[in-house]
Amino acid sequence: MPQKILITGASSGFGRGAAIELARLGHAVVATAETWPQVRTLRADAAEAGVTLEVIKLNLLDDIDIAHAGSFDPDVLVLNAGVMEGGSVVDIPMQRVRESFDINVFGHLQLVQAIVPKMVARKSGKIVWTSSMGGILVVPFLGAYCATKHAIEAIAGSMKVELAPYGVKVATVNPGVFGTGFNDTGAESYVQWYNADTAVVPMPDFGDSLAGQADPQEMIDAMVEIIPADKHLYRTMRPLSTIDAAKQWQETEWTQNA
Repeated sequence: MPQKILITGASSGFGRGAAIELARLGHAVVATAETWPQVRTLRADAAEAGVTLEVIKLNLLDDIDIAHAGSFDPDVLVLNAGVMEGGSVVDIPMQRVRESFDINVFGHLQLVQAIVPKMVARKSGKIVWTSSMGGILVVPFLGAYCATKHAIEAIAGSMKVELAPYGVKVATVNPGVFGTGFNDTGAESYVQWYNADTAVVPMPDFGDSLAGQADPQEMIDAMVEIIPADKHLYRTMRPLSTIDAAKQWQETEWTQNA
C-alpha cells in the first residue's frame, strides 16, 4: 500500500537513494535538502530518474525550516540527515560539538515533536532514525559524532516503548562504512581548526580507514525494504559483517580494563 514518507537529508547518499527508489515504488515521498541549490538539484535528479518527489528545504539549524517540515503529516518519518565532525574529544572546538548535536539530534527531535503527535492522534505511524555503527561502538577521533549517534539510540529506544501503546513504531538503521562521501567529508572536517603544533592529541591519518568502503546500494536496498514495511527488526545494520563487529564491541565493554 502506498505510504506518505518524509525523509530528511535526501540530497545525497542513503537519503537520496532511498527517496528516489521509494518514489519509484509508488510512495508519496517528501524529500528534504539543506540548501536551495540542493533542493533544485534533487528535483532534477528525480525528474531524470522518472519519479515524482516533493522536495523541500530543511536546514536543521533553522526553526522556520523545521516548522515548515513539521507541518507535514507522513505515515513514516525518516530522520536521516547528519554531519560528522572529526577531532579528539579534548581538542575539537565546542562549537563543532554543539552543531553536531543541534543537527543530528536536537533538530530532528524538534521535528519529531511537531509530527509525531499527529501519529499518536490517529494511532498509526513510524519513525525511522538513521543511527550508525557509531551508535553501538566508538570510533576514536570521531567521539563527538559517535556521541550524537549514541544519543539517537537512547532517544529511539525510549520512543519505541513510549509510543507502542499508541500504534506508532520506532526503528533504527545503522550504516557501517559506506562510500557515500559522508565519511570522506567527516575525515577532512577538522582541517579548518586543527593545529598540529598545539593539539593535545595529534590527529591520525584516516586514509587507510577510508579504503575499501562498501557499496551504498546495500544500505539503500535495506532502507527501501524496511521503511514502508509493517513488520521488520527494530535495528537494521549493514554491511552484515558489521553486525558481528558491533556485538564483539559490546562484549569487550564488559571485559576490558580501564
